[in-house]
Amino acid sequence: MRIHIATDHAGLEFSTQLQHHLAAAGHEVVDHGPIEYDPLDDYPAFCIRAAQAVVRDQAAGIETLGVVFGGSGNGEQIAANKVVGVRAALAWSIATAELAREHNDANVIAIGARQHTFDEATTFIDRFIATPFSGEERHARRIAQLAAYEQDGSLEPDPRVTPRQAQDPAEGRPDVLAADDSTFDPEAG
Repeated sequence: MRIHIATDHAGLEFSTQLQHHLAAAGHEVVDHGPIEYDPLDDYPAFCIRAAQAVVRDQAAGIETLGVVFGGSGNGEQIAANKVVGVRAALAWSIATAELAREHNDANVIAIGARQHTFDEATTFIDRFIATPFSGEERHARRIAQLAAYEQDGSLEPDPRVTPRQAQDPAEGRPDVLAADDSTFDPEAG
């Protein structure tokens, strides 16, 4: 499998170790940077390029996934998720890595390199890579809804909106804090 990786200065040492680990497991590793330590570098361009490569390879029928990482993995996940077609998941345990693939068909994993030992992080990454998407209808349906929103902004109908409200915006929208029949009392605390 081809694995696209990217980081920033916080994950550079981890990146070198990870490349060796993945190559030893038989994967083709493509490093999207950085190539040298710069304490002021910025992760978005590195992670976005890795995410773009994952989408491009998958569209070409190449079996591929991505790994992005930094100090916490949060910014790297956000950057990767800006690429249309990417479903990047922040993993902090074996279960979250596995569920990201199994339920969400995530194609990029984000890791906090300063949050875990190398052995812990590679365990998450290895499980992510080894876990297939379940293909269950409910999961496929939800992924399709995400893709539809990403493509054209469409959402499933709001169950709180009556057909009349949907037809006539002047009818108003329901209160998102509490329905008309709610017993919620904001004064009661």
